[in-house]
Amino acid sequence: MRQIAIIGSGPAGYYTAEAAQKQWGEDVVVDIFDRLPVPFGLIRTGVAPDHQSIKGVSKRYEAVALSDNVRFIGNVTVGEDISIAELEAMYDAVVLATGAPHDKKLGLEGEDLAGVYGSAAFVGWYNGHPQFAGLDPDVSGGHAVVIGNGNVALDVARILAKTRGEFAGSDIVAHALDILQQSRIEQITILGRRGPHQIAMTTKELGELAHLTRACPRVDPADLPDEGEDALLEPGQRKSVTHLRSFAAIPESHRADKDIEIEFDFFASPKRILGDGGKVTGVEVERTKLDGGRAVGTGETYVVPASLVVACIGYQTSPIPSVPFEESAGRFANVDGRILPGLYCVGWARRGPSGTIGTNRPDGFSIIERIVEDLASGAAKGGKPGRAAFDALAEQRNLKIVRFRDWQNIDEAEKANAREDSPREKFVNVDHMIEAAKR
Repeated sequence: MRQIAIIGSGPAGYYTAEAAQKQWGEDVVVDIFDRLPVPFGLIRTGVAPDHQSIKGVSKRYEAVALSDNVRFIGNVTVGEDISIAELEAMYDAVVLATGAPHDKKLGLEGEDLAGVYGSAAFVGWYNGHPQFAGLDPDVSGGHAVVIGNGNVALDVARILAKTRGEFAGSDIVAHALDILQQSRIEQITILGRRGPHQIAMTTKELGELAHLTRACPRVDPADLPDEGEDALLEPGQRKSVTHLRSFAAIPESHRADKDIEIEFDFFASPKRILGDGGKVTGVEVERTKLDGGRAVGTGETYVVPASLVVACIGYQTSPIPSVPFEESAGRFANVDGRILPGLYCVGWARRGPSGTIGTNRPDGFSIIERIVEDLASGAAKGGKPGRAAFDALAEQRNLKIVRFRDWQNIDEAEKANAREDSPREKFVNVDHMIEAAKR
């Protein structure tokens, strides 16, 4: 009987558990650990609350979680409640699927000013992550700046621009909805160091901006390359740029009917965050140009006013004591997912924050193949006690473990507490989650 421990219950974790079942059938036991009492990681706290169809993938993970040989162990922090060394002694293989939950720093003067947030914190705030529930951003100013040219930047801009009615059907948490409905933001500027052909924004997310009730996107036609150059792009990228061209063609008469403008400011590299009295007031930006696909500064600078700044420039994995870590890449040091004998990583913890949710499925299957190879060669040692050893340690340390069926109690309570137009009202306090779990 193989004994596998997976740290992290997001997509990478559950796809790895599914792969282990495919490989060994009933001859494997998989324990999936998470520091929160609730599973699904990025699906719950990273995917935009108004993208409910994407969250539906959790049903697939639920089928794996309810298998007899897979167990969710929530409310256990690896590195605090139990060490990696202890897990390695118990399980034949330990797989780190912790994702990349922390913001990459801008590295700019002024980024610690009040009103400046990373996207992990800001997205976690409106998605109900317990760590960020108390963020309380000030949206009483007129101008928000979103730094980045990926889908997360679009999510943030869209959430800031939506009306109360447009959140119907979403699971945005009540505390965020209440604050956003008091917003006085009239201008949202999305800063990107490079141009329209280099964006990492997908067609669907861009297209949503054209259908907002009170907001209108703007693109400067001068920033767009010659239309003939679009033929060199991949089909998906070409469709995204087509949206940008349509935004540039929106007549001023249509814009006049909207309360909020979402401006794409391309070829704009933030150099410094400006503030007054400890609070952000603007972003100093340097105009750039492309040189071999790279953005290089021109020396021309200007200031974009900002009462709120959200940096959407990427994420990094949380280091774990005794586990080799690549600071520059923000991930665990590994070779094809192997960290040390018997210790592996998968998903964003392996490759950094890249790819889609679905990318984690082949990643999970490939790491199980490597575990099979290592157990066969003796590089990883099998025959360990696994689940029984952990249960004994958990009892000794009096860990307040949350199982998957406990999570189902939380799930039912959140659905029962939902607003009339929402699928659920998430608990944003760990103690409240545990209380609901044990009902």
